[in-house]
Amino acid sequence: MRTEQLEYIAAVTRLGSLRRAAEELHLSQPALSETVRNLERELGVDLLERKRSGARMSAEGRELLPHIINVLDAVDRLRGAAGEQHRISRMVRVGTVNAATVPLLIPVVRGFRATHPQTQVEVVGAQQPEIHRGLSEGGFDLGLVNHLDGDDMPADFESTELLRGRPVVCVRPDSPLAASSAVSPSDLLDGREPLIAMRSGYVMHRYLHRFLEGRGPSLSYSTDGAEMGKLMVAEGLGATVLPDFSVIGDPLERCGALTYRPLTDAATRVLLMLRRRRTDSVPRAAGDLHDAFVRRSAELGGSLATRA
Repeated sequence: MRTEQLEYIAAVTRLGSLRRAAEELHLSQPALSETVRNLERELGVDLLERKRSGARMSAEGRELLPHIINVLDAVDRLRGAAGEQHRISRMVRVGTVNAATVPLLIPVVRGFRATHPQTQVEVVGAQQPEIHRGLSEGGFDLGLVNHLDGDDMPADFESTELLRGRPVVCVRPDSPLAASSAVSPSDLLDGREPLIAMRSGYVMHRYLHRFLEGRGPSLSYSTDGAEMGKLMVAEGLGATVLPDFSVIGDPLERCGALTYRPLTDAATRVLLMLRRRRTDSVPRAAGDLHDAFVRRSAELGGSLATRA
C-alpha cells in the first residue's frame, strides 16, 4: 500500500468523480482507476460505487475513510516534523447555504489565507442535505447551514452556533413592503409584491411554508439559494424571506440596492451553524479554519443585528 493510493481515493471522494480527480492529480483517468482498483484488491473491499453520474464512497469505504484520513494526516505531520519545505498543500472545502454572509465568511477566509498561504480554500454553495452528505463522505471539511431554533441537532456532526438571527423580508427600498414596520403573512399574499421563495430543501423554504400556514402566493418565483434570491430582488422581481444575517452587510445592502423588514413572527430565530464530522482526528488546516469561524462569530457577538 502506498501513500499516493490513499491520497487518490481521498481526491475521488472529495471531488465526486474519477474524471475530476484525475484532472486535479494530473493523471490519466485509466491510470487513476487502475490505482484505485489495486488498492481495493489489496484491502479486499470496494471503496467506491461507480455510477454513470460519478464515483461515490461505498458503505465499506465510508467506514474506512476516517482511517484513510488519519493516515494522510499522520504523513503530513511526519513531513512537517522532518522539515520538508515543499510539502503538498491541502485543500479545505467549505459547503455553505449562505455564501454571502459577508461580515462572517469573507474576513475568515481572508485571515485564514494570510496564515495558510499554501492551503486552498474552496467555498461551495449547496443545499443542507448535500452539505451533510459531503461532510459524512469526506467531500466537505466544514459546513455552514441554517437551523431553526428548536429543531433537533443531527447527532452525526459536531455543531457550533455562529450567528443567531431572525427571518426578515428582503426587498428593494422602493418596494411597497419597505414602508411597513413589520410584514405579515397577508402582506406577502396580497399580491403587492411577487414572492421569491427558496426551493424545497432549504430551511427558509420550510420556514416560509410555516409562516404562511401553507397558503401559496398568487404569483411567485423559486430559486436555488440566497445569492440568486437577493439578485432577483435587486432587479425588481419581488421580495424574498431570508435570515437577517444573510442580508445585513451584503454588498447589495451596503450599496442601497436592498433593504429588509422584520416579520410579524417575533418568536422564530434562525441559527447559522458550523458543522463538521465527528472524528478523533481533524486535519490541521480544517481545524484552524473552524477556529477562525468561531473567533469571528465571537467578534460579531453572535449576531449582525447591531450592524443594521
